[in-house]
Parts: sequence; C-alpha cells; structure tokens
Amino acid sequence: MGAEGFRDYAPADLDIQYDARGSVRSFDEEYAALVAASRRVSAALPPERFVYDEASGQTLDFYRARGAAPLFVWIHGGYWRAGQAADNAFVVPGPHAHGFHVALLDYAKAPEVTIDEIVREVRAAIACLHARRHALAISDERFVVGGTSAGGHLTAMLLADDWQRDFGVPADIVGVALDLSGLHDLTPLRQTRVDDWLRLDEGMIRRNSPQAHIPKVSSAHLVASVGGLETAEFRRQTADYAAAWRAAGHETSVIDMPDRNHFDLPLTLADPEGPLMRAVLRAAGRDRPRA
Repeated sequence: MGAEGFRDYAPADLDIQYDARGSVRSFDEEYAALVAASRRVSAALPPERFVYDEASGQTLDFYRARGAAPLFVWIHGGYWRAGQAADNAFVVPGPHAHGFHVALLDYAKAPEVTIDEIVREVRAAIACLHARRHALAISDERFVVGGTSAGGHLTAMLLADDWQRDFGVPADIVGVALDLSGLHDLTPLRQTRVDDWLRLDEGMIRRNSPQAHIPKVSSAHLVASVGGLETAEFRRQTADYAAAWRAAGHETSVIDMPDRNHFDLPLTLADPEGPLMRAVLRAAGRDRPRA
C-alpha cells in the first residue's frame, strides 16, 4: 500500500472511503438479506448452470423466461475477491417479470487471478451467451448487462471498444449497462487495503479503468446509480463516469437513490416496478405505462 494519499485524502482516510463493508452498520445483516432473498428465488425458479469459459471452467446460472426473450446479464460484486452468482438471484424477479431471461455470472477471484483475467472471463461469458442465442432462445435484441460495485466495474469494462472483435461479438452487443456503485478509476485502490488482493500495477490500472476507456462511438445507454448513504468516493466514482459518458455524447441516465446503501441498492432490482428496473426498461425501449 502506498503512503502518498489521493486527492485530499490521507492513506488512512482513503481506506475508509473504499471500505464498503464498513459503510453500513452490519455487513453480515446486509448480506444475509441478499442471500435469503436469493434462496427464495432459486427455490421457486431453479436455474440451469453451465460452463461459459472452458479455459477457466467458470459457470453461469441461467433463469429462463418463456419462449424467445431478451437477456439480462448480472455481474455480482465482492471487490473481485468474494461473492457468487447463487447469492445474487435476488435480482432475478425484476427483469424476469418483464420477460427477460436472466444470466448470473460467476468468475475467478483475486488474488488467485488478476483483474485482467477477471475482465477476460466476463467478456468470455458475453461471447458464450451470444454464440448460444439460438440454443438458449435469446432474442436478437442487444443485451442488458448490470452489476454492482466490482460488478459495476466489470459492466463498464464491457462498454470499452477494444475487445469485441477478439471475442467474436458485435461492437454493439451491450444495449443497456446498469452500473451500480461501480469503480471506474482504479488509481486510488492501489493505496488501500484492496490492493492486498488486487496487487495492481500501472499497466493493470491503465488497462482496467473504465474511466480511461470510454469509446468515441457507442449506442449503449448507461444507467448509473449509487446509494446516497455510500461514501463520498463511491459517489464520486459514479458521478465522474456518468459525466464522462454523457460528455462523449452517449445516452446516460442517472438514478438518484438517496436512502440506499452499498448493499441494499441492488436489492431494489427485485421490484419489477422499482426505479432501477423502470430505468432499465426505458433505456431498452421496453417501458410501458403503469396499469
């Protein structure tokens, strides 16, 4: 961990800013609520699980809708070192109620692998889902991809324009990106405890900071949100990325969630009529008037 600080933060203060678990009264209670909701979902709607990347053996959980349907892909958080798809089934009810298949991704974790590898795996998952459209009854619509925290970062890395050809997917494979509490500039993380498992170097930071990889041309609609109860740095990371996406001329929606924290923000996706799900539907051109 470095000792120079970042912006106006001393190193110790920067650690506090990027301590997501420390930003809530009880992380254990927050996470237990997510897991309990996920268990209820997977019991009522058991997913199919399959390997999406032979090189790593990583899998995803696939929750089918009826017939040919658009796809919602979810990438879990956990600071690239924790979390699993099974504990994130809580997001399924929102998109599923609106006719989406839902795919929940697992990926290898730091420090056993680098962030370069994690990004590669997530891109491989998108390529696999695209290649298996027919078999999985995924419609021709562009994917909706979302994630929270580290998953928000990985979602944003799918918006970069330097990877699609190598993975055999269209440049516009992502139509809507739901980026919740994402980390878009990895520079300050090198000076926090997070680097204990990420082990970043300058090249990794440059390659994997979405803030530095905003494409000149994109048809993707960014839907960004961060909990109003999160730390100033998490809020800044979302604000700066959304501002840069908009400044590049790309479609951008920022959803204010003033009463939410880092962990209960994504839980609102369980509500088919909640503000995040409504924003996704509008961005995807699938909104309909409330009954």
